[in-house]
Amino acid sequence: MERFPFPDDLVRAQREWHDTYRALALPRPRRTTELRRRLLALSVRIHWHPFWSTPPGRTPAARGDLRQLTRGGRRTEGAA
Repeated sequence: MERFPFPDDLVRAQREWHDTYRALALPRPRRTTELRRRLLALSVRIHWHPFWSTPPGRTPAARGDLRQLTRGGRRTEGAA
């Protein structure tokens, strides 16, 4: 059950972050530089998202819940 009202764009960015991280963690990944840049850009987008300035976003548990909500066992394009 989701305890926090996460905005769709924040959830999407966190899911993309996990997908990119998994692609980068593969043995001998392709496009390493591109993946690292993507991971950095997504990290910045997630970290500075306006949701974290709202009352529900100020709690430390919100970041953990977002990661847990989006982690999943999704496969990446690079893994297919």
